[in-house]
Amino acid sequence: MKIVLFGDSITDMQRARNDLTGVFAYGAGYPYVINSKLSERNPLEHLLINRGIGGDRTVDLYARIKMDVWNHNPDVLSILIGVNDIWHELGPNQNGVDIVRFEKVYRMIIEDTLKVLPNIKIMLCEPFVLKGVATEEKYEEFLKVKDYAKIVKKLAQEYNQYFVPLQDKFDEMSNKYGNEIYLYDGVHPHIAGATLITNQWLKVFDEKVNV
Repeated sequence: MKIVLFGDSITDMQRARNDLTGVFAYGAGYPYVINSKLSERNPLEHLLINRGIGGDRTVDLYARIKMDVWNHNPDVLSILIGVNDIWHELGPNQNGVDIVRFEKVYRMIIEDTLKVLPNIKIMLCEPFVLKGVATEEKYEEFLKVKDYAKIVKKLAQEYNQYFVPLQDKFDEMSNKYGNEIYLYDGVHPHIAGATLITNQWLKVFDEKVNV
């Protein structure tokens, strides 16, 4: 089974750009942990391809979807995107993606992928945020990610695909152990955060996708 993990820096996590499946191909985030856990079960059963690029928004994913998803002809596509659509609007360039455009482009990603690869299964991961050094100053604005997450969940239901909930689990565990243990700046995961994403992802994968 071939699985493409598609997203921004949370997926990227410094993966090697010139290596598809080598030791540095998965980066230091949840793609590496997912690959580790699936390899423990059977190292020959799943091929994971990390196609995260730091800084990407939904519009950037759509722009590169043919090269980084369709051309690989995966069985499963996993998407984690959303926080940069807000974050980029808060910077000097104000180059974010408003929620109406976010839904429109995300819908295009799903619809066009299902047209090109009608048998594919798509896992839509919930975008998330915690208070941290990168988010604290404008945290109320960052919390809009929860509205974007509602769109992601709605689209998963509408297209009969698979939603991976993450925010509630991050809230629960960060309340217990501290935000920075899971997301070192409020956005990007430490190993505990990457493992949390992996465990939530595998629940959906095992119960609904890999059946």
